[in-house]
Amino acid sequence: MNIFKNLLAAALLMIAVPLAAQYDAHLTGHVLDEQTGEHLSFVNVQVKGTNIGTVTDESGHYWLKDLPVGRQTIVFSFVGYETLELPINIVENKTVELKAVIREQSQMLDNVVVTANRYATKRQEAATIVNVLSPQLFETTAAACVADALNFQPGLRVENTCTNCGKTDLRINGLQGQYSQILMDSRPVFSSLASVYGLEQVPAAMIDRIEVIRGGGSALFGANAIAGVVNIITKEPVRNFVNIANTSNITEKGTYDINTDLNASVMSNNRKIGAYIFASHRARSAYDRNDDGFSDVPMLRSTTAGARVFFKTSAYSKITAEYHHTTDFRRGGNNFDLEPHEADIAEQLRHNIDAGSLAFDWFSEDNKHFVSAYSALQHIGRESYFGAGKDPNAYGRSKDLSSNTGLQYRFSYPCGRVNGDLTVGAEYTYNGLQDKMMGYGRNMNQQVHVVGGYAQNEWHNEKWSALVGVRVEKHNLLRNVVATPRVTLRYTPLNGLVLRAGYSSGYRAPQTYDEDLHVAAVGGGVSMITLDPNLRPEYSHSATASIDYYHCWGAWELNATAEGFYTYLQDVFFLRKDSISGDIIHFTRTNVPGAWVSGLNLEAKLGFRQNKFAFSLSAGYTFQRSRYTEEQQWSPIVAATKQMLRTPDHYGYVLLDIEPVKDFTISINGKATGSMLVPHLAGTIPQDEEKKTPTFWDMSIRLAYDIHLYKHYCLEISAGVKNVLDQYQRDLDKGPDRDADYIYGPSQPRTYFAGLSLKL
Repeated sequence: MNIFKNLLAAALLMIAVPLAAQYDAHLTGHVLDEQTGEHLSFVNVQVKGTNIGTVTDESGHYWLKDLPVGRQTIVFSFVGYETLELPINIVENKTVELKAVIREQSQMLDNVVVTANRYATKRQEAATIVNVLSPQLFETTAAACVADALNFQPGLRVENTCTNCGKTDLRINGLQGQYSQILMDSRPVFSSLASVYGLEQVPAAMIDRIEVIRGGGSALFGANAIAGVVNIITKEPVRNFVNIANTSNITEKGTYDINTDLNASVMSNNRKIGAYIFASHRARSAYDRNDDGFSDVPMLRSTTAGARVFFKTSAYSKITAEYHHTTDFRRGGNNFDLEPHEADIAEQLRHNIDAGSLAFDWFSEDNKHFVSAYSALQHIGRESYFGAGKDPNAYGRSKDLSSNTGLQYRFSYPCGRVNGDLTVGAEYTYNGLQDKMMGYGRNMNQQVHVVGGYAQNEWHNEKWSALVGVRVEKHNLLRNVVATPRVTLRYTPLNGLVLRAGYSSGYRAPQTYDEDLHVAAVGGGVSMITLDPNLRPEYSHSATASIDYYHCWGAWELNATAEGFYTYLQDVFFLRKDSISGDIIHFTRTNVPGAWVSGLNLEAKLGFRQNKFAFSLSAGYTFQRSRYTEEQQWSPIVAATKQMLRTPDHYGYVLLDIEPVKDFTISINGKATGSMLVPHLAGTIPQDEEKKTPTFWDMSIRLAYDIHLYKHYCLEISAGVKNVLDQYQRDLDKGPDRDADYIYGPSQPRTYFAGLSLKL
């Protein structure tokens, strides 16, 4: 504890350090496109290892003043271009000129990522494979939120699991959403309550990128990182600009989904202070596929507004703060013009979410020491109604507070022919949940305290790296301290060929309320979930091995990846139908001996760019098996099976972007999902059964054209069709006795859309 306090005090003292010594040492220059020779505007120019930086102006020129003297490295980075690092000798009382020529790339093949090791690392040099969802992906797929984009990654599936409220579930490598850790700017503040609808509540307007790690990451990110980690990284200000965008969707039945975004970035002249401001509003009407008077896609009204700001307290320290507020109202069922308890079925939720974070980062002038102190929290207030048969007792209220506070220290050091990075940290995570449905006799008050620390060391050079780490946690609902180790190896035998292997373990505590916070309507009543009083914690062991290949020749670029994975689960949580009392179907979450998931993820990216023509193709395919070690029955009516529900053995995606002429883009994407077992509860059918779903293919197309108005002001016009083949579920239940959770396939029917985006 004394070490923790001393590190924090030392870091805070660094705030007093001036931004840069006044040496009258300046740097000027310009940045050119390698192929066209044109000057490039708004390229990031950074002095490596410092907070000193700028962007090129509209003419492609830049100027940096009062730089630290001596040998420096200047980093030039721009979206869609390869990052370039150039050495330069900065001389006191002189202005040095440095010209940069950067190469455009069709694919973002070697991004800088932070999720692999908890600090910035080139993707090719990271110990584990990190996939990046870029802003371009959100644009080309017309994605409105996180849930719309995650399907375009190998091993990931997002599906709608409720026709009434539109609940989404993320599955990584065949495991349910509860096995994945969702982070906001690397902070685990997504609680069980937040995860129920959270993937739809984070709009694209606030996202800079999403980093995904498949497989365990427990040594760094906590207990629930068993299937993988999804790190949602919000946008930072980089230059002054304003962007206003609208995308309007309409189905063949006339229902609509309208999304409007406003983004602005503001920077001070000396670039010490910057603010990124965002606002997003979404309005969606209810959609009834089978004309039975009950919604199959719920009505939604959602608004998010917030800002991310930074203050560079010195050349080697920075304070960053982020805050956003979300109001989210959704309702499904029938009789929308009446109060929920006057409808035959109604699932209605009103969320008020406040989330924010504060971080202070300091690094030494020689880049050997790095200290980060941070705190993040999220508060959710929820009013709900989950009821059927005009039940006046189905109203509920929930309050949820999650916080994460920690301190991280990294020491970089030479070790013979390799470099070493030692990272240690301490964290405290809290979650307080109150969930009341007094009419159903549910009054849950759950307090979770987790105190943990982690340590890892990575030895690395361009040829190989070895990382060994462990996270140790004390969970207040577990008797013993839990240690979760992580080991990863990387070997690069040839330029562009990367081999990786890794092992990690994880656990889930028995307090896991996740589906419990979503009460589904079934057969004219509702389903409720309780925990077995003897529920034991669940433990996991995960192993991965992969081959990653990069190659560029001429105007072509290629990245191909093959990744095998295996996860074994002990004392697996299992949901079993227990009893029926009145209009309530009771389920119990209990333990079963074990389960395993294994499979292969394949991914390929191919890009070509020459003159004004550009071509980009990405494709991913997953083959997997998800099985219990012993046959299980979720209902006494249904035959026991080892196969996990809602886990297809085959699924994949394809993304194709073509720019045949300058400023005109054709984007085609598709998602394929193989057959799987889906539970179907009695209601409109006489008894419980399992449905083997058909294979379906969800394909979309988008056309976009940029109109240059004045200088760098641009208006983008786009239009397209989602789910062109209209492969929406054909056998939905009808009427008030339907099973709301009997839903699979594409999340929306054939939908036409048009968009405008004004960039100033």
